[in-house]
Amino acid sequence: MKMNIVVLGATGTVGSKIAQTLINEGHHVTLVARHTEKLETYRDQGAEIIAAEITDADQLTRAFASADSAFVLLPDNVKAENTRAYQRQVTSTLIEAIQRSGIRHIVNMSSLGSHMHEGNGIMGGTGEQEVRLNQLEGVNVLHIRSAYFMENFLRTIGLVKQAGINGTVAAGNHAIPMVATRDVAQVAAGHLAHLDFSGKSVHAVMGPRDYTYAELTSIVGHAVGKPDMAYVQLPVEKVREVFLGNGFSPDFVTNLIEMGTAISTGYMNYQKRDESTTTATTAEEFAREVYAPAFQR
Repeated sequence: MKMNIVVLGATGTVGSKIAQTLINEGHHVTLVARHTEKLETYRDQGAEIIAAEITDADQLTRAFASADSAFVLLPDNVKAENTRAYQRQVTSTLIEAIQRSGIRHIVNMSSLGSHMHEGNGIMGGTGEQEVRLNQLEGVNVLHIRSAYFMENFLRTIGLVKQAGINGTVAAGNHAIPMVATRDVAQVAAGHLAHLDFSGKSVHAVMGPRDYTYAELTSIVGHAVGKPDMAYVQLPVEKVREVFLGNGFSPDFVTNLIEMGTAISTGYMNYQKRDESTTTATTAEEFAREVYAPAFQR
């Protein structure tokens, strides 16, 4: 059966892959994003494109009104003066649009670690969003609790090229679940298309196994001809200075850094791994098929 499906954040690393999967399967897909220039290729494939802020309840209500299901998320706002207040505003808008539209199936992009509501930076907001969406009556909500994206390593390619090392504020020797975004998208797209969930539930997507930052750095290093590339835990204040210099708000930077430095507390390892939470793409495959091509560009 072909479904009417809305995808928010359709220009993102997960949303774009969900969109392509659903279009390829022949569903009627409505893509919503603040900037839609990158979505024109999907319009050519038959998707409907809506330019809207995620805090625009009227636009989201109209998008949800004729949909069988929708993919929603809590996007970062690097300019937010108060990160948690912004996150609560987004959640309130989503709830209003869901209630006004009458949509009955929601797949919510969350994260491992969202069982905690403090001490985990930005993830505190995703945890709160889960709780608030769970209060919706008559709406089936599935939370995708994703592991750390392997694609986050693409963000430090500049550092690798400039300094010959990889690094973040996170400890390099603490293993956590890591996942390729294509696997997250595949899981989410399946739920959106099949409506195979009811009530309020969680589906964790944890990748093939746990990796340390140092281990994954070595794996991507081998893929780009730098087998000796080291991972370095960077000083917090130095990282803060870089983010602030890039125009990020002080409060967002604080939340971002707290998320990274708290990883060693174990909050990302709370979820039980089993067959339903384990996905196929290995770090070696990611390094070869995604990281290396991006590095060479």
